[in-house]
Amino acid sequence: MARSLKVCLAQINVTVGDFERNRRKIVDALRFARDRGAGLVTFPELCLTGYPPEDALFQDGFITDSLKTLRRILPETRGLSAVIGFVDRAGSALYNAAAVAQDGKLRRVYRKVHLPNYGVFDEKRYFRPGERPMFARFGPLRSGITICEDIWVKESEVWRRGHAAGSSLMVNISASPYHAGKQALRRKLIIELARRTGCVVIYQNLVGGQDELVFDGGSMIADRAGVLAEARRFEEDLLLAEVRPGARVPGQRRKATAFPIEEEVYQALVLGTRDYLQKNDFKKAVIGLSGGIDSALVARIAVDALGPGHVTGVTMPSRYTSAATLADARRLARSLGIPCLEFPIQEILEGYHHSFSGKLPMKSPDKTEENLQARIRGNIVMALSNKFGWLVLTTGNKSEMATGYCTLYGDMAGGFAVLKDVPKTLVFRLARWRNARSAEGRIPESILRRPPTAELRFGQLDQDTLPPYPVLDRFLEAYVEKDLSVAAVVRRGFPRALATRLARMVAFNEYKRRQSPPGIKITPKAFGRDRRMPITNRYGAEAPR
Repeated sequence: MARSLKVCLAQINVTVGDFERNRRKIVDALRFARDRGAGLVTFPELCLTGYPPEDALFQDGFITDSLKTLRRILPETRGLSAVIGFVDRAGSALYNAAAVAQDGKLRRVYRKVHLPNYGVFDEKRYFRPGERPMFARFGPLRSGITICEDIWVKESEVWRRGHAAGSSLMVNISASPYHAGKQALRRKLIIELARRTGCVVIYQNLVGGQDELVFDGGSMIADRAGVLAEARRFEEDLLLAEVRPGARVPGQRRKATAFPIEEEVYQALVLGTRDYLQKNDFKKAVIGLSGGIDSALVARIAVDALGPGHVTGVTMPSRYTSAATLADARRLARSLGIPCLEFPIQEILEGYHHSFSGKLPMKSPDKTEENLQARIRGNIVMALSNKFGWLVLTTGNKSEMATGYCTLYGDMAGGFAVLKDVPKTLVFRLARWRNARSAEGRIPESILRRPPTAELRFGQLDQDTLPPYPVLDRFLEAYVEKDLSVAAVVRRGFPRALATRLARMVAFNEYKRRQSPPGIKITPKAFGRDRRMPITNRYGAEAPR
């Protein structure tokens, strides 16, 4: 009969620096697994500290307290084995490590060999690399231990070993951040690794929001024939399975359903918004409702994340606000079941004009007056935030942030930018997907049909300043997310003059993006953590002139 091992993949949601909360989650999972006869429990990468801990790692007390917490956990591993992500310390050196705890004691420590230093990752800033692979025995099975990036480097020793090293199991603990389509890449990688090494592969991922990052879970077990079992995505899960190298156990298969791209992005936005507020002790959110699609989608996401009792809408009409958009803002609030406060801003705007009279040439209206409206609105929502402790959710999308079609200290004022990495065309797709999912809390169809407008002057449309959003988003995908040059974009059939103009807009508005709130990463390359361009930059045709 094939050798077998009952395993539990503990897909938990932890918080950076909250050692006691993280400890309780780990202990609860250990007790759950022991009560159900599991012999091995796996936990995510750096689950003890939370991921990514960033410069908290430079604080000696942070490391000391995390190691004390690990020692408190060890007695809870009596009668089973556990692989727990933590920060190891040797003198002044820190390591991204996996603790192998067995029967109440720390038996072995594996130190991550391959440290990612691209995109959102800065691990070489904090950690030294480990030097060698490590193996451990869990019941009847010998297992290799790896951490996240170790299995993404296909030239590494991990891919050359496996059965050759006498192992029939490989455990990989990860904190792999989400972007659209990432889970399909992981499945392909894990199955390929199982086929190459001959091992059953346990892929243990993190779940939850941490600042701009969302970890989507989807932990899985795979062998050379495919995925045996897969944890739920975007939520905590304790996945139990019987591992029998070389044999599949009838009836054990639990595989997550594949999501349409709109559903997985939407779930990421809900999870990231909920965790940002709750982990930072905000009880309620406030959103400026313009009657447009962006604020409608942010409000819908906030209600799904927090519940209608924790969300307040604010509408702030001026003389340029149409009756239709004001009615839509009120209609949306009723649909979502949230209060809608109303603060007309025309009198305040006229007060500005009076104050500037004789001091600024205000007789010919231009973007100065337009931006004043946005900044008045920013002041109002921030005043509500100060007075009641609500977090302001800004509503700008990636297309606007890329081109600077947004106002500093105006619509950019707030604490969290839910749509910061969501292109405008995807905003519409997400809204339609959410409407199709439920008859309750629908975004009014009139909002979805209306041509996008900031309504800062009569008859204004976004397309007065920007190309149609399908055209703009196609350019941004190539130029920003794929890092193609203007020349390369033009070779793909994009008009040269338009490509050059848009590239200059992207470069010129870096200074604005640096002052924007954090927002949820959902694409392979988000502004901020992923794309770190200098503000002062006059390189090539892409630079402003």
